[in-house]
Order: sequence, then structure tokens, then C-alpha cells
Amino acid sequence: RNFFTKRTKELKPAVQSAPGWKLFGKVPPREILQKDSKIIQQEYEARTGRMCKPPPSSTRRKNIEFEPLSTTALILEDRPANLPAKSVEEALRHRQEYDEMVAEAKKREIKEAHKRKKIMRERFKQEENIASAMVIWVNEILPNWEGMRATRRVRELWWQGLPPSVRGKVWSLAVGNELNITPELYEIFLSRAKERWKSFSETSSENDTEDAGASVADREASLELIKLDISRTFPSLYIFQKGGPYHDLLHSVLGAYTCYRPDVGYVQGMSFIAAVLILNLEEADAFIAFANLLNKPCQLAFFRVDHSMMLKYFAAFEVFFEENLPKLFLHFKSYSLTPDIYLIDWIFTLYSKSLPLDLACRVWDVFCRDGEEFLFRTGLGILRLYEDILLQMDFIHIAQFLTKLPEDITSEKLFSCIAAIQMQNSNKKWAQVFASLMKDNKEGDKNHSPALKS
Repeated sequence: RNFFTKRTKELKPAVQSAPGWKLFGKVPPREILQKDSKIIQQEYEARTGRMCKPPPSSTRRKNIEFEPLSTTALILEDRPANLPAKSVEEALRHRQEYDEMVAEAKKREIKEAHKRKKIMRERFKQEENIASAMVIWVNEILPNWEGMRATRRVRELWWQGLPPSVRGKVWSLAVGNELNITPELYEIFLSRAKERWKSFSETSSENDTEDAGASVADREASLELIKLDISRTFPSLYIFQKGGPYHDLLHSVLGAYTCYRPDVGYVQGMSFIAAVLILNLEEADAFIAFANLLNKPCQLAFFRVDHSMMLKYFAAFEVFFEENLPKLFLHFKSYSLTPDIYLIDWIFTLYSKSLPLDLACRVWDVFCRDGEEFLFRTGLGILRLYEDILLQMDFIHIAQFLTKLPEDITSEKLFSCIAAIQMQNSNKKWAQVFASLMKDNKEGDKNHSPALKS
């Protein structure tokens, strides 16, 4: 009752002279117009019978650009007439609290504004660099690929990241086509995959499995596994989900490869590699690059689950791990944390599942330039980036952290750590270290990665 005081008959003319508040019903257009602050004050005084005294000039707010409305209402306004008035001490304390809140809010606002400007400046700079780099790649490098690809200028430009418009073309040229696959050959194996899919729908999976046994047909039976994995490929993009624009395309590339290489079949992780290629290449070109990429020694060893070769790669990785990050290496050793626990997932998907897509593509850029060595160098770069954090963790938390890396990882930070990794041990480079490990199979299998061996 005290919040809504009754209007006396004598006050009606004053209220009608200027439109007041309405609680219900539509407000006439004339009442939507903004009122002058003096008129609002006069109405308030007329309704309550109180005179609002302006605060002393010493405490009046001056030139405050940012005033949170909620704090003004809660802290600075006087209490309703039916409640005791604020004491002088309380009013001064509220004034001080309000000023501190406003100052803090202004600081945050200014800080966020500077951060936004910095991000925009960096984005504009990056776009300008990409545009200028694209001109160089299109007009100078690609027309003279064989003569310029190994030059220092091209390698430095390559390290900075390929422009998206030429990325697919450069990847195709860098990966090559040693298998001599043609678009026509892709269509042949795609037709075979479609026939297999049709047979799966006509016959029961039990009879099909019995007939196939451990033969080539058993490998091709992995076509059914593709359907399950496609929906898990970059789920946040939705374009590879059922009904998405690239769902059938990804299905076709993976199915054709399974028929092309029945000795390998489909292995989990392949869908991410094929998806990245599809995003940057046409269908047939994506298949050609995919088949040739998986035919590289490192990828073939992992996707065929060649334990002996995988152990050698892990052993070579640990040589450079100890060389570059000795403290973290000993920390991992103390928990018997072997490389297979985190490296397998990274290598299987070429980091496309573990890193943000744009960052993974930049890793692919240099991987196409430097080969398998860069995959392990990237792994060491990640460990270097999070070394301080990992040194404080135990076995379980390290494994969980490396299995799901932070999403806020940036290319600048990661590539600065990768650049700091030296892929040289006792004057031996990666290829030399790996070759020396190949000579002694028994020692490599005995001393490294017991978890994988078991």
C-alpha cells in the first residue's frame, strides 16, 4: 500500500498536464515520448509531497561516462518514505562503494576494448599477409613448383602457413602421386564399394562374416564401420553428419579406399584425415592424396598396426624428447608414462582430432613440407608448450590432459614452441636416429613402450 499512494482530487490537473505511468493497457503514442527530468521530478514531488534536495556539490557525480543502472538504483537512491533514511556514514559508504564499482567497471571495459582492438588489428594483419602470400604462391611458386619448392624463400613462406585458396593444391603437389592413381581408378573402386554396401543390405551380417573369414572380404567388411565413424568426424561442424553436404562424399572416399587397399581396410582415425582433405580438395583429388598419404612409411606402420615399426618410432621420439625436455622426460619416466599413451591418437589423425581445425591445417602445411619428422616435432612442441603444467601432474592427469588438449591453444604459441625444438641428437638428425634404431630390433622392442608391447 505504501508503494502506490492514493492520488487526491486536487492533484488530478497536475497529473493530466503531463502523461504519467500506466501499469496496464496500451500506452498512447504521446506517452511514449521521453520526458524531461524536471517534469519527472515535479510529478514525483506532487505524488509524494516530498521535495528532492540535490546532493551537495562536493559529492555530485561529474563527467561519469559509465554508470551501471542497477548499482545506481540499489546503492545511491534514497530509501522509500516508509523506511528510515540512511545515516550520513551509510550514505558516504554507499557512495564510496558505488564509485569503486564504477571505476572497476570502467577498467574492465577499457581492458576489453583494448583486447578487441588488438584482436582486430591482428586479424587484419593476418588477412593482409594471407592475401599477399596468395599472390606469390599463385603467380610465382606454383607455376615453377619443381624449381622453387626447395628454396629458402619458399620454405620460410611455407612455415608461416599456406593460404586456404592454394592449400589443397600445394598439399597434392607435396604428397605426390607415387601410386599413379587416376580419377577413373577412383570411380572403379567407388563402384565396388557401392556394390559391397548393397550386398550388406541384402545379406545378414552373420552370414557375410562367416563367408569372409580372415580373407580380403573381411577387410572390405570394414565398410560397415565407416558409417559409425563418419558421424563422429568433426561433430561440431555438422557438415559430415547424416544429411550434411559432405556426409556422402566422405563415405565415398573412405569406401573406395577400403576396396583399393583391402590389406589395410578401414581403421578408426582415417575419417579425420579424409575429411580434412575433402575440405580442401575435389573428390577425386582428395582420394588420390588420401591414398598416397596413407602409403607413407609412418602412416602405413600405424594404420596396419605394425607393432615393431611403431615401437621404433616411439623410441626415436624418446631420443629427442630426452634431448629437448630432460626434466619432463624424467617426470614421465618416473610414472612409466610411455609415448604410445598419447602419440598414437596424434599420429593416427595427424592432429586433426586433437587440435583446432585451423591449427591442424597449419601443422599439415609443414608436415607436407618436412615429412614424418614434423609430426613428432609437433608432439614435442605440445609437450614444451605445457611443460610447466605437466610437471605438476601425476600419471592419470597427464594422460587425460594429453588425450584432450585445451581448446584455446593458438598457432603462434604452438609454432614458437615447435621452432624451439631441435631435431638433432649427437649430430644425428631424425632420419639417422631412426635408421640406427632399425638395425637393432630386439633392443628397441625390449627397452621402449612396454605398454604397447603387452
